[in-house]
Amino acid sequence: MRKGFTLLELLVTISIIGLLLGIGAVSFSTAQKRGRDSRRQGDMKAIQKSLEQCYSIDTKYPQTAASDSSLDCSDGTMTMNQVPSDPQSTGSYTYTVDSDPATVYCLCSLLENIGKGNASDDGAGGGGSCTWDAGGVDNNYFCVSNQQ
Repeated sequence: MRKGFTLLELLVTISIIGLLLGIGAVSFSTAQKRGRDSRRQGDMKAIQKSLEQCYSIDTKYPQTAASDSSLDCSDGTMTMNQVPSDPQSTGSYTYTVDSDPATVYCLCSLLENIGKGNASDDGAGGGGSCTWDAGGVDNNYFCVSNQQ
């Protein structure tokens, strides 16, 4: 009697291992996307708090909030040392503010998990002033707006 594995047993074992690796890779990719989306949402909330500090100082919001730069109020007060950038180099945060005096803003980011955002054409983000028209994919964006 010979000891060892038949070719069929080896092929079945290799197939099962390949299937498990494939499932694991998909789960890992999904977890990474959720993690980046959570960071985006946290970044948006932090920027929102910083913008609200500017409003409490100046009674208006800054005209710009560029990534990787400080967030300064119009009187020169810095409320955030460095505005965070999107976790992926391909994404960005979009900040729009109304004209002087800047009393309304909208800050949005495209999420990787489709349909998990809060943006809609009828307002989102707390203040009700933030609307986002992205051609029918509004709920792929997470937005925050002024709370005043």
